[in-house]
Amino acid sequence: MRRMRNVKIVATLGPSSSDYQTIRKLFDAGADVFRLNMSHGDHSEIAARHTYIRQVEKEVGRPIAILADLQGPKLRVGVFANGSEELEPGQPFRLDLDAAEGDATRVQLPHEEIFAALEPGSMLLVNDGKIRLKVKTCGADFAECEVVVGGTISNRKGVNVPDVILPVAALSDKDRKDLEFVCELGVDWLALSFVQRPKDIWEARDLANGRAAILAKIEKPAAVREFDEILKVSDGIMVARGDLGVELPVQNVPPIQKRLVRKCRAAAKPVIVATQMLESMIESPMPTRAEVSDVAAAIYEGADAVMLSAESAAGQYPIEAVSTMNAVAIEVETDPTYWQVTAASRGGHRETSADAIVAAAREIAEATDIKAICCHSQSGTTARLIARERPKPPIIAMTHVQETSRQLCLTWGLHCVMTSRLERFKQAVVNSVRAARADGFAEESDMIVVTAGVPFNVPGSTNILRIAPCAEKLIFASEPE
Repeated sequence: MRRMRNVKIVATLGPSSSDYQTIRKLFDAGADVFRLNMSHGDHSEIAARHTYIRQVEKEVGRPIAILADLQGPKLRVGVFANGSEELEPGQPFRLDLDAAEGDATRVQLPHEEIFAALEPGSMLLVNDGKIRLKVKTCGADFAECEVVVGGTISNRKGVNVPDVILPVAALSDKDRKDLEFVCELGVDWLALSFVQRPKDIWEARDLANGRAAILAKIEKPAAVREFDEILKVSDGIMVARGDLGVELPVQNVPPIQKRLVRKCRAAAKPVIVATQMLESMIESPMPTRAEVSDVAAAIYEGADAVMLSAESAAGQYPIEAVSTMNAVAIEVETDPTYWQVTAASRGGHRETSADAIVAAAREIAEATDIKAICCHSQSGTTARLIARERPKPPIIAMTHVQETSRQLCLTWGLHCVMTSRLERFKQAVVNSVRAARADGFAEESDMIVVTAGVPFNVPGSTNILRIAPCAEKLIFASEPE
């Protein structure tokens, strides 16, 4: 089950991909991480999908990551007496707390926190930005607006407020219940929606209590402004371009994406590029050329993972969508330009002995005929540092901690292998050689690089680098204890 590319593929599960056979086909087609969208499906459906993923994992003998994506607070207008109304540019329109059914002049917005944050001149975006309202005057329970972009407004359409930080917690009551459910179920990553500032991460981390890694979804302008601090307190990032493209001018999104991806790589934290990557494949077996270029651009930029949403969750061609993404990734990564771009964007991150060890591992592996870099890591930190170097030879991440092996499935280039708990360095070398040969990375006549830390089983102690032969008789003849 060795992948022939480094970037990872995240596939969202849903109505089109909720049975065991489809999930197995998605994995075989190239999915490395499965996303459970908590906005869709009840707990019994989520639990069934989780069971199927773990069944596939057991059968293929390779760790698979599960990402639970929390819904976050949903801000919506109320209902209309006629179901919908047409708004014309320039007309006045009022939003208020009155629960009466709406008409062409007003509708309920049942969110006091929005009115508390609004100022004259603020923009309100309804229905994914299709309708734009500019606040003229506002108070604690109302906002008198002018319609800037008109259209059809209907019951319970979503509202975005791009230019203010809302006094809204990133976790709703539903999110807290969902978080506890999926943590007890056993997921590896929690994706947190509606992140606006670093403290939005803290509550989720406290509630998770080490049971899952925390991934911040960057989908609001406030999160972009606070990104450096959000990155510090997060374990990973998702660039959620859909909502970003609603709340920001669409032309702003590509440079933001590129900037965030580079910062994540510098921090050695995985980053997913998400939303509308192969959107047309919801209904078509073939993507558009623009979509293929979009996926390729994210891979060239150095993203750890690219994600399918409705394409694999609700589309007509979920397997084809994963296969297409897999094929694009392989093609990009065989392009010499890809490695030129990757090398040119490599930063000089040399602050610790572990940084120096992983940099040396890459340089040795690329300068000689090394078939793989095998790293032993308890917490996953060393594996992510090696992935940050973006070496050409494959990386085999070895750990005895199952949670670590699954979480690392989201990181660029890591082929994750469960191994026994180490007591001696010779054991680390032997296990590395056996894994490299068993999974098709090397043969008996080849050499690999092995990194580990002594004393063993202490996070962050990487301090050994060894070039090792893949013939076990040579290891036992020459390797010190």
